[in-house]
Amino acid sequence: MKRLLAGILTLCLLALPLAAVAGTLDEIQKRGTLRVGMEPGYMPFELTNKKGEIVGFDVDMAKRMAKAMGVKLELVSTAWDGIIPALITKKFDIIMSGMTLTQERNMKINFANPYIVIGQTILLRKELAGKVKSYRDLNDAKYTVGSKLGTTGEQATKRMIHKAKYISYETEQEGVLELVNGKIDAFIYDMPYNAAAFVQRGQGKIVHLDKPFTYEPLAWAVRKGDYDFINWLNNFLNQVKNDGTYDKIYRKWFEDDAWMKGLQ
Repeated sequence: MKRLLAGILTLCLLALPLAAVAGTLDEIQKRGTLRVGMEPGYMPFELTNKKGEIVGFDVDMAKRMAKAMGVKLELVSTAWDGIIPALITKKFDIIMSGMTLTQERNMKINFANPYIVIGQTILLRKELAGKVKSYRDLNDAKYTVGSKLGTTGEQATKRMIHKAKYISYETEQEGVLELVNGKIDAFIYDMPYNAAAFVQRGQGKIVHLDKPFTYEPLAWAVRKGDYDFINWLNNFLNQVKNDGTYDKIYRKWFEDDAWMKGLQ
């Protein structure tokens, strides 16, 4: 009897992950809505325009995803430091917010295949142009460097520019503004954001050292054990990367600055 009960218990435990896997896709279909979590402050992946709408590369990809599922799209604005707990507690179905796939995050959540690879670059006070040519030159106690709290930019700064004084900011905008106003010497952050911030408010005031010095794959994140959802996402990504959809959205947000006219 004990062996029989143990066998039944084992089968039940094995069935639990399968039930969880089927859950999210089934819930999306039953609800009729794909709920996407993101922090809309990360140009050009997700940002708020002057009409109060959340727009960006990830938003356009989410619209295509919902269309492929045959459901409506709901964007859930979430603070960055709470975005993983919000996913785990089912505030939304997926994180599409320019999240770097790190081994530390992968211990808590699962990722689909990376949809883009970026890296950290340096926005620099213009007076330092020519003196500072790479992150190695900034690794000096005489410099003050900033990045955003809880990001891979912060991790890279602490790991690779550890001799400089470091300041952590709640938002990217705050860090760039402090740099433009001469309060810090450099701002370390993701290449796409720094490129957009430089065009938007930094030309003539700061310098962009635009060669990335880290390797960072960005990927969509789902709850652990959601393998059916990951399988669907990887097949969706393969489809849009080969039918021209991905390239069209990429050109709109990374090779054309027309979207900046709609910003606040």
